[in-house]
Amino acid sequence: MQLSDFNYVLPEERIAKFPPAERGKAGLLVLGRRSGTVAHRQYSELINYLKPNDVVVLNNTKVIKARLIAKNQAGQDRELLLLEYHAHDSDSHSHKALYHGHLREGELLKIQTTKLTVEEIIGNGVVEINSTDDLLKLAARSGTVPLPPYMKRTASEQDTERYQTEFAKKAGSVAAPTASLNFTNALRKKLEAKGIIVVDLTLHVGLGTFLPIRVNDLTQHKMHSEYFEIPVATVMAIRKAKQAGHKVTAMGTTVTRTLEFAASKILNGPKQDLLGEADIFIYPGYTFKIVDHMLTNFHAPKSTVLLMAAAFAGWQNISHAYEEALNKDYQFLSYGDSMFIL
Repeated sequence: MQLSDFNYVLPEERIAKFPPAERGKAGLLVLGRRSGTVAHRQYSELINYLKPNDVVVLNNTKVIKARLIAKNQAGQDRELLLLEYHAHDSDSHSHKALYHGHLREGELLKIQTTKLTVEEIIGNGVVEINSTDDLLKLAARSGTVPLPPYMKRTASEQDTERYQTEFAKKAGSVAAPTASLNFTNALRKKLEAKGIIVVDLTLHVGLGTFLPIRVNDLTQHKMHSEYFEIPVATVMAIRKAKQAGHKVTAMGTTVTRTLEFAASKILNGPKQDLLGEADIFIYPGYTFKIVDHMLTNFHAPKSTVLLMAAAFAGWQNISHAYEEALNKDYQFLSYGDSMFIL
């Protein structure tokens, strides 16, 4: 299977550079993955496609203000972009970051009164830094939102709120779980009032989500790993739903890969919290074990997330749906409209 098979033309003007004026006011293309039928709805109409005792799973990760501008001893700016957090990141004063500009090991940097030391140049644009302050607190105080590169702009105050879900709780991501950017707490209450069970998990989304696949042979692609936690309450809600024949809806590709990575433990393991590093690469030919419905955004050509959508609905259906979306003026990528695949 070749990466070049999963391509389409995405005009620059169809990429959403800013969020909708009001959270939740986004389009929703509904795709039947078996029939291939397409319907045009609004995001808030998701509730009409779910039944009592179905389970909706959200990713409650919180995006950190990962982009930091430090000064070197000559007063020159050096950009640091903190990487996502993992279970082994126990020292909050030391962390890996991408960097722009020349750095050398042992170099001293400064952000206001905070001193940073370049501990190690790891390679591939990654550096290990040590800080006199807690880096999460430093990011919250002095950092900016790490918008995806394709937006081609710096983050504004609006992005601080909108490049974050309303239910974000556990800090550690450097990219948002974008399918939920239009999911509101009001919609959650409506779902629960209908008898739909809404549960959470955590997957800290990494910059790897934006990295291009650099091989044409998909079997040769190595997926980045991301730290996840699934509470036992979520495990048991999903297990009960699957046993009773109810549907599980994954709100986004981050939730999908977490659930599918941990599928065997969710379905058959001990009743306990689950945590680990998810590095599953889902592309056409994969058999889904947990997820029955997926809500996701419109993705970039040749991306891992587009391949996941194609695995779930079939490339022919996805290609047709994307063509419909382009013809109907849907907005694409992180701040854009969404697709519900059922």
